[in-house]
Amino acid sequence: MLIRAGYDISFSTYAPTPMLAMLSVHPSRNKDLRTPHRIITKPDVPMYDYIDAFGNVCTRVTVPEGGLTLSCDFTIEDNGLPDPCSPDAIQHAIEDLPDDVLIYLLGSRYCETDRLSDTAWSLFGHVKPGWERVQAIVDFTNGHVEFGYHYARPTKTAWDAHQEQQGVCRDFAHLAITLCRCMNIPARYCTGYLGDIGIPPADAPMDFSAWFDVYLGGAWHTFDARHNFPRIGRVLMARGRDATDAALTTAFGPAALVEFDVHADEVEAIG
Repeated sequence: MLIRAGYDISFSTYAPTPMLAMLSVHPSRNKDLRTPHRIITKPDVPMYDYIDAFGNVCTRVTVPEGGLTLSCDFTIEDNGLPDPCSPDAIQHAIEDLPDDVLIYLLGSRYCETDRLSDTAWSLFGHVKPGWERVQAIVDFTNGHVEFGYHYARPTKTAWDAHQEQQGVCRDFAHLAITLCRCMNIPARYCTGYLGDIGIPPADAPMDFSAWFDVYLGGAWHTFDARHNFPRIGRVLMARGRDATDAALTTAFGPAALVEFDVHADEVEAIG
């Protein structure tokens, strides 16, 4: 299947403001692109990309005085299958984990393992390690947190989401990630496109989505605590320890968001 995706995102500034953007398709999906992926700015300003420590494409740009619009539109091929399930995937002993996976057991900016460790063990200590334990964490998070865009705030952590029982998709991801790490299951944050493909259209504006991966059975597996069922058509953009490492944009100065339009839809084959 083919997915046409992209965005128009505008900022208003009163002075030149450096910005870091993670708005490109993750390099792991480059082979699936069927049209060029190119970020366009209006007005036209210089920008360049680099690859960060987590393998994400980062774009550096300076928003000129007055503001800037970042736009992109591309088509990508997807296998059209729901997120795969591997119920027999085992949980590894910590001493058996690869060195580069250990970082995903540690607490991070939005994932306070120290504050939620006792809670996690009381809730999931009796659950069979591995896939079953992760699914129990996802089930809990999905039922514990109420979704609502008006619950979003940039400072909300996993602890806050657990206490307030409200949040957006990134809060669901942060809470589930934290609970997994507390149970010695490596977990990493993911963000990207997730259109209404294979489900009834949502009565809400399209947005980017957040989900997470866990390391079980020698591989990374996708889970989604907000939706809690396998979805079709995820297009990864960035991943890391939490939203700090995969922020869509980071402005180094005042920059007001004035337009945010995202699309991701299944389309017919390119003729």
